[in-house]
Amino acid sequence: MRKTSVIALLSAMVLVGSLTGCKKTSTPPVSELIAKVWTATKVEEDNVTVYIKGGASNIRDYAKFKLDLSKPPAVSYTEYDGNTFVGQYAVPDDQTLSLTNLNPPPSDGPAVSFTINSIDDNNLVITRTKGSLKTGGKINKYTLTSQ
Repeated sequence: MRKTSVIALLSAMVLVGSLTGCKKTSTPPVSELIAKVWTATKVEEDNVTVYIKGGASNIRDYAKFKLDLSKPPAVSYTEYDGNTFVGQYAVPDDQTLSLTNLNPPPSDGPAVSFTINSIDDNNLVITRTKGSLKTGGKINKYTLTSQ
């Protein structure tokens, strides 16, 4: 009887210890993950790949593309042609990135919006919600990496 009680007590202690000793790692919110400087590694226009970083046969050169979200809520947005716009950004939900009050206003207006397709510590995939005038009204999908 005594052996059974000791074994039961030790088992209960091990169970409680293992349950309280394990911490769940929490995933940072998207608003925190996104606060970095991002550059293009792949760009698609209407589902056609037009740029791959280091590629020899790129249709368009996105090497200058940069999305600096490192100082929330300030944004510096450099398009593929080197034009840079500054303003504010917001992540109203986990699937939306909004750039507003861009100055000077881009050809598309003072605001640009993206759908956040995926994000992790080093990678961000976003898709413009409206076609870009600079790319002939095409919907651009950007695969970005943090610097």
